[in-house]
Amino acid sequence: MQLPKTPSMRLDGRRALVTGAGRGIGLACGAALAQAGAQVTLCARTEKEIDEVAGAIREDGGSAETLILDVSDIAAVHRTLAALPAFDVLVNNAGTNRPKPLLEVTVEDYDAVLDLNLRSAFFVGQAVARQMVEAKIAGSIIQMSSQMGHVGGPRRTLYCASKWGLEGMSKAMALDLAPYRIRVNTIAPTFIETPMTRPFFEDPTFRDSVLAKIKLGRIGQVEDLMGAVLYLASDASALMTGTSMIIDGGWTAD
Repeated sequence: MQLPKTPSMRLDGRRALVTGAGRGIGLACGAALAQAGAQVTLCARTEKEIDEVAGAIREDGGSAETLILDVSDIAAVHRTLAALPAFDVLVNNAGTNRPKPLLEVTVEDYDAVLDLNLRSAFFVGQAVARQMVEAKIAGSIIQMSSQMGHVGGPRRTLYCASKWGLEGMSKAMALDLAPYRIRVNTIAPTFIETPMTRPFFEDPTFRDSVLAKIKLGRIGQVEDLMGAVLYLASDASALMTGTSMIIDGGWTAD
């Protein structure tokens, strides 16, 4: 008897682009892909941060280069990405949040959150997908969403709007790109401890409210997402598209 073989999660010879790669979740995604053999391009606005990440990946034996790009500048996105070789994997991770009560949200707040979390994700995804189609690459686009793309949350009207929008957009992108064998999925984490979120957890009331919702009883760490990124980027998820991997410790199970 010949047993079926588990699909490989190696990414040797594949090119991967990670946006918002200077720290936190983006840094972890870049590290995971590089450790699996991908040639990783780390994208961010801040040169110093991604230079440090790229250096650490190379010291670890991986392959990494940097791309200084403001993904909210759509003209620059199309111009820059069109000049690069096609990617096999995109991790659309750049994002922001401005937690505020509904009645205090300004137009500036709305534009800042929706433009980066949704508008930029759309056009970066479009630019990379266009390359994949032209190069006949059966690629993987991974959108970094949130559990807040599946539920509501206080002080999170803008963030929820952007992540619910990202979930719907990703499903539609998956349908449009399926004929080209390009897969589109989202990862929807719970609260993850990063340099951006760590100050919030210093408030015991906030921390306790989060832990009360996470049934596994702990704050998420970036390592909790690395396996999911690798799975969605690799052949192990070859039949998976148009769906969301919710990594929330049971938050949305209620």
